[in-house]
Amino acid sequence: MTFTIAIDGPAAAGKGTLSRRIADEYGFHHLDTGLTYRATAKALLDRGLPFDDEAIAADVAQNLDLAGLDRSVLSAHAIGEAASRIAVMPSVRRALVEAQRGFAAREPGTVLDGRDIGTVVCPDAPVKLYVTASPEVRAKRRYDEILAGGGAADYGTILDDIRRRDERDMGRADSPLKPADDAHLLDTSEMSIEAAFSAAKSFIDAALKR
Repeated sequence: MTFTIAIDGPAAAGKGTLSRRIADEYGFHHLDTGLTYRATAKALLDRGLPFDDEAIAADVAQNLDLAGLDRSVLSAHAIGEAASRIAVMPSVRRALVEAQRGFAAREPGTVLDGRDIGTVVCPDAPVKLYVTASPEVRAKRRYDEILAGGGAADYGTILDDIRRRDERDMGRADSPLKPADDAHLLDTSEMSIEAAFSAAKSFIDAALKR
């Protein structure tokens, strides 16, 4: 038997940090499903393939190796922009959802984070969390992160980018970003990662006892 924890939420809400922490705590496998879209986009970029051809993008997605996802390489802004363009393609989503479901079946358990895990990828997951925060708080986090890494950033530009991504993620026809009906809501606007982890752990421990 495997135990799946589905974690959804908008960009920079803290779900990645929380997901990795939970996976470490329980000894579960972790997949940031956003990286699967980014890796597909990078493969298209690397091969000089077009972004508006759904059949080509879906073929690349079907042959993606989930073992080789490198967050440091895939976090580049250009890759993120390209990924959001292919993420609206239904056949690309179908191919990657199948791969993500295969990952979710790993034993002893898995933590998947993304935009449609609790609603589409793993609707039967025993624990679903929806991690969110205000756009302003998320933009400030992303801004601080870039500065801490020695980069240059403009808060207003980041805020606009986050609002644009929210609109795209929540407004798309196929698998829009929204909380599953039975998801536990964690708003990290005023909550530390420790408090969010503690709340998540209580939900998970209760489900493991059932």
